[in-house]
Amino acid sequence: MQRFSRTKLLLGEERFLRLNKSHIAVFGLGAVGGYALEGLARAGVGRLTIVDFDVIQETNINRQIFALESTLGMSKVAVAADRVLDINPHCQVEALERFVDDVSIEEILQLRPDIIIDAIDSLNPKVQLLKAAHRRSIPTFSSMGAALRTDPMHIKVSDISKTKNCPLARRIRKRLKKEDIYTGITCVYSTEPVDFEYPPPSEHEQKSGPSLRGRGRRTLGSLPTLTALFGLTLANEVIRFVAKKL
Repeated sequence: MQRFSRTKLLLGEERFLRLNKSHIAVFGLGAVGGYALEGLARAGVGRLTIVDFDVIQETNINRQIFALESTLGMSKVAVAADRVLDINPHCQVEALERFVDDVSIEEILQLRPDIIIDAIDSLNPKVQLLKAAHRRSIPTFSSMGAALRTDPMHIKVSDISKTKNCPLARRIRKRLKKEDIYTGITCVYSTEPVDFEYPPPSEHEQKSGPSLRGRGRRTLGSLPTLTALFGLTLANEVIRFVAKKL
């Protein structure tokens, strides 16, 4: 396909075919996940499973690639699927409007994705997904906190055990430690200092599921540039991993 000729020139035919035959699941299509999906689609990934239960709101416009005046009120997965197919009509896209919890994770992972991108911004669903993927030995690339950051030079990639200066990563490490999970998750994070701490979860927050979809979350400021870089870095790491282009 001519649309991916430059990807083939860089990676070579064999590596590109590996990418084209891969099945990648993207959980969360917001500020980070939307750009991660964009990068994967434009690189020529052949099968994408996309997961998000939310609709596009006006407050998303400052940072989310799918958020436009023309898409307000629409399902994120529906808009994302249409965009992927507009980029590559040959891509197999499975759009799942699901809230991520233990039940939906089991359903989705039965589709046997080769790789998972975690761009979920809620703590409990994020941890549930990371645990489930780790138990199944599915290579997982996860976004840590992109909000409150302004300096792209602080963006790093490492195993979760080596993350630092990220309140979200610290909170996730603590939760995963209870499940004897210490390593094996590739993270995109920022070492830029921020004045924010995640409070200990209340009894209400310990539970998650469809009934709590609409519960309020603390709103944090964010730039479209930094969240986009997080998403594109996730996509780039996945491309390198699949193509073994070191």
